[in-house]
Order: sequence, then C-alpha cells, then structure tokens
Amino acid sequence: MNQDISDSILIAIIDDDDFVRMALDSLLRSIGYKVRTYCRALDFLYSKDMADTQCLITDVQMPAVTGVELHEHLIAMNFTIPTLFITAYPEAIAHLEANIFPVIGCLSKPCDVDKLLNCIEIATAHRPGGAR
Repeated sequence: MNQDISDSILIAIIDDDDFVRMALDSLLRSIGYKVRTYCRALDFLYSKDMADTQCLITDVQMPAVTGVELHEHLIAMNFTIPTLFITAYPEAIAHLEANIFPVIGCLSKPCDVDKLLNCIEIATAHRPGGAR
C-alpha cells in the first residue's frame, strides 16, 4: 500500500488482550497506518475517534460489551465502519460469517498477517473519509 494513503487511514483495534492489541498496533503502525487501541468496546464508543475510524478490528469475546454487540450497536447508530472480527474460538467463525452483516472478515487468533492485511485493504478501498 502507498505510504501516503495508509498514513491517512485510521484503524481502531479493540481487544481485552494486551498482547494482541500491542502486536496488531505495532504491525499496522510499521506499515504506516494510524492506529488507536482500546481494551473495551465502551472506550471506543465514547472516543472522539469513532467517527474517523475507517476500519474496525474487534475481538469477538470481551467482557461487558462483546465485539458482536459493538458491531450491532454501531449499525443501530447508522455507523457503517467496515469491521473485521478476530477470535480465539475458530469454531465461531462460520457462525459469525453466516449471521453477522456487514463484516469484512473473521479471523482466528493468531491472525494470518496476509489475510489480515487483505481484509484491511478491502475495508479501506474507496473510503476517503471516516465512517458514515
């Protein structure tokens, strides 16, 4: 991806696992993306970055508000942020892909880097602004 394009794209990562958040943050920053990380879905919902986020990567299983509940809440608020689910429970992937729309993908942890980056490219293609 062109560095000038990637550093104008904001990706939000929500995961209650510190290691996962830090690893994804480091990877995506090294490529040139702007990244914001959150350990709870509610922190993201109350952030000033929500409206500017062009791709959301969220864990499925989190305390309080799950990634699925967050996604449903965003849709109810008319925010169409392309969402990528990540999960430590690969058996949940088929169910998520079949029943939750619209999502750009669902990956098992640890994430395959090529698949992750492909999903991000799909999510951010033709999206000059933030969520709408």
